[in-house]
Amino acid sequence: MSQPFDLVLGRRTYDIFAAHWPRATEEDGAKPLNDATKYVASRSRPTLDWRNSVLIEGDAADGVAALKQEDGPELQVHGSGNLIQTLLRQNLVDEFRLWVFPVVLGSGKRLFSAGAVPAGLKLVDNKVSTTGVVIGTYEPAGQVVTGSFALD
Repeated sequence: MSQPFDLVLGRRTYDIFAAHWPRATEEDGAKPLNDATKYVASRSRPTLDWRNSVLIEGDAADGVAALKQEDGPELQVHGSGNLIQTLLRQNLVDEFRLWVFPVVLGSGKRLFSAGAVPAGLKLVDNKVSTTGVVIGTYEPAGQVVTGSFALD
């Protein structure tokens, strides 16, 4: 989050973020999230009170495709599992940054749930934080290729 970015959020994730970040201005990460333009995909016409929020009019995939053609900062999707599925089906995801936290919850929403389009990913970067969070950066790599779990 050290580089400028704008957010593309599904409506439920937007509601969660908008209820917290404008009031948590002293927390780490608050400034870039509050400063970013928030593009919101919704089938309804929600009230967007969080500063710099814009409704994506019409089809979400078409709206994101148009945003990708504009000059501007990187577009990031945080959470928004349903929106991610829409963007994946239209090949609109250029990079995945998957963070694996050292905790087992046992339940929750799956990012790649039933109906996800199978796709191969190529690891292009990885880091481990001081608290044990594994951060993998992946690019789409076409069809799924099966293989072994052998370490190089």
